[in-house]
Amino acid sequence: MTESDILKALSNVQEPDLGKDLVTLNMVQDIKIDGNNVSFTVVLTTPACPLKDMISTACVNAVKLLVNKDAEVTVNFTSRTTTNRKDNKDILKGVKNIIAVVSGKGGVGKSTVAANLALALSEGGASVGLMDADIYGPSQHIMFGIRGERPMMKDDGKKGLIVPIEKYGIKVMSIGLLIDEKQAVIWRGPMVSSAIRQFVSEVDWGELDYLIIDMPPGTGDIHLTMVQTVPVTGVVVVTTPQTVALADARKGIAMFGQAQLKVPVIGLVENMSYFTPAELPENKYYIFGKEGGKHLADEFDIPLLGQIPLVQSIREGGDIGVPVMMSDDLSQAAFREFAANTVRGIAMRNANMPATQIQEILE
Repeated sequence: MTESDILKALSNVQEPDLGKDLVTLNMVQDIKIDGNNVSFTVVLTTPACPLKDMISTACVNAVKLLVNKDAEVTVNFTSRTTTNRKDNKDILKGVKNIIAVVSGKGGVGKSTVAANLALALSEGGASVGLMDADIYGPSQHIMFGIRGERPMMKDDGKKGLIVPIEKYGIKVMSIGLLIDEKQAVIWRGPMVSSAIRQFVSEVDWGELDYLIIDMPPGTGDIHLTMVQTVPVTGVVVVTTPQTVALADARKGIAMFGQAQLKVPVIGLVENMSYFTPAELPENKYYIFGKEGGKHLADEFDIPLLGQIPLVQSIREGGDIGVPVMMSDDLSQAAFREFAANTVRGIAMRNANMPATQIQEILE
């Protein structure tokens, strides 16, 4: 066996999402051959890649079938999270992908989805931050059990920076960490926009594979400020199957689909898809309607990234500061599948669409 034999065999193995072979994509490294033993490393597009097993099996079969049926093949994995950013004046320069989680209306579980998406990505080995940009109704400090804590400051030699609080391996920043919870945030639009810019430019986010931004519900000033301030890689839209929620989610998808925004919608996630009682885990009750999210995704030709069940433990976990991804609840599987589909969508977006950049919107 020679290195060229191995590369020729592996040129028949396709990366399922990107539609090209591993060799063309420069994903094969460190080929070592010792008699019948061969090992090599496949460089994945994200540490949270859900297709490792499929790629590994395809590589082993290719070598055995095309090179040596007696080969003992060891496939190692490493990752290099893809990014497709243009130079954006050093804004969040260490962050490879910025994902905005949005909803057309409140009450659909957007913050719960954002929190558990961040945790599911981190579980897969990615470095993740979570920015709570829901200024009027912050909740991530509650969901992560850091209520009442205050972030530290550091001096980078030019100015003071806020250091996000780390919990469960996630860097978290929320306006709820900076204000008295008993006081309502009564700010006009420009003040809110200023706070958003401060969260971007005056917080030490460091090096991240993914920064998840929990956006406020609706379509408005904060959303425009965000895409004008940071290069948003893409948007994940949260809805429930309910007709009213779907109508509002439709507006959110349409907003980011406008020509002047050019921010791709990675896909739609349907929260509270069905109710499953703990004592009857096989039963599904479609309280808010059935497959509304699927129909909406089909209407706009965007992926349905996941269907999250309505489970009491998800709500309880958020309330006590231990998100469901940090427990041993069965509903974790739904969040893992959702996160896997999201990272695949991000990788395909980076491979096939124009570079991410700050949007210039005509007023």
